[in-house]
Amino acid sequence: QVQLVESGGGLVQAGGSLRLSCAASGRAFSTYVMGWFRQAPGKEREFVGAIMRSGFSTNFADSVKGRFTISRDNAKNTVYLQMNNLKPEDTAIYYCAASRLGKDYDYWGQGTQVTVSS
Repeated sequence: QVQLVESGGGLVQAGGSLRLSCAASGRAFSTYVMGWFRQAPGKEREFVGAIMRSGFSTNFADSVKGRFTISRDNAKNTVYLQMNNLKPEDTAIYYCAASRLGKDYDYWGQGTQVTVSS
């Protein structure tokens, strides 16, 4: 069992930056693929990006490529989402999630709100 807690959300102006954190409790954090997702009002939840177990490989949705990065510190059981050059369309609740097998996500955090003003 893994429990995930996101933090770092808030209100930022367009063009600004935020860094979200996701702290995991439980065992074997380094064995999970970690992902970030978001859900804007009235929209379906969408994939933002993911980082593989070792931290050396990431992938991102086209909408955030070049602006967002993901990193992880397996010693601290934490994954980060660095968001730069934020746009109003990035406004959403951001969730982190953990996947044991690298396909479906098994555990989810409660989410953190990110609001980007124009």
